[in-house]
Amino acid sequence: MTKILVTGSAGFIGHHLAIKLAEAGLEVVGIDNLNDYYDPGLKWSRLAEAGIARQDVESGEEAVSTKYPAYSFRKIGLEDKQAIEKLFEDHQFAKVCNLAAQAGVRYSLSNPSAYIDSNISGFVNILESCRKTGVKHLVYASSSSVYGLNDKVPFAEADPVDQPASLYAATKRSNELLAHVYSHLYQLPVTGLRFFTVYGPWGRPDMAYSLFSDAILNDRPIKVFNHGEMSRDFTYVDDIVEGLYRVLCQPRPPQEGVASRVYNIGKGQPVNLLTFIEMIEECLGVKAKKEYLGMQPGDVEKTYADTSALERDYNYKANTTLDKGIPAFVRWYREYYNV
Repeated sequence: MTKILVTGSAGFIGHHLAIKLAEAGLEVVGIDNLNDYYDPGLKWSRLAEAGIARQDVESGEEAVSTKYPAYSFRKIGLEDKQAIEKLFEDHQFAKVCNLAAQAGVRYSLSNPSAYIDSNISGFVNILESCRKTGVKHLVYASSSSVYGLNDKVPFAEADPVDQPASLYAATKRSNELLAHVYSHLYQLPVTGLRFFTVYGPWGRPDMAYSLFSDAILNDRPIKVFNHGEMSRDFTYVDDIVEGLYRVLCQPRPPQEGVASRVYNIGKGQPVNLLTFIEMIEECLGVKAKKEYLGMQPGDVEKTYADTSALERDYNYKANTTLDKGIPAFVRWYREYYNV
């Protein structure tokens, strides 16, 4: 049975991916540091939803899911070099999906060291362990934020990515460069996926759609940056996970030279922020009070993915429309937060 490591498996995307892989009959080991960047209770709830018991995790041993016997979990941070090395030695993973990272653009303005520790030092630990243990394919999360101040849309993989607008974006671009070097030096097959604004059930509370829902339901004004003149390529989490699954499990397309690739993964249909807010209002049945503000440091005005490369190489296309995805998120949100 193919054994796959999923880092960040108590996170939003990692939670969904670990379950999908386990349901497909693959052996999955998940790790996460369960930090308090946002409410750790949500991370524990994701693990519980996947059949991972908190007391088993806190015992320090590998916790096995009661729902998916092929899924086990350990609390480990990427920056813990010795723990990562031992994990790889113990399991001899065939493939690795690195989703763990310090997330958030605005948080990077006040906590830069967290991004260096996790997103750069931690990623090097993953690369080194992949190299030493002969991992056959490393798939890792990059971000649409690498396009930074690029004003050509839609963003294509060949576009310049040398003007990051935030430290978070800079660390994600660093991941791409580090992965390329390891692929060049050690023939490690690597694939980076540049995610475009992922939303859906079990989503992070610091993301706009969660912040909007919380404010609207509690009769607080929502903060609308750049006076609403922003658009995002909102991509439903199931579509992201399907793309990850295909890249992990399908054969890699033939390639000359360095075995390093980067793909955009998104819906390919940017939506104006005010339109997105209107759809959330409609699903919640409540009108939002809006506080219009200027552009925030580190933000960009528009994201828009050209996904033709992933479509060509993996027959992948995101299919979930907002009129299906937002109601699914709102249903989960109301149930989870009991509102």
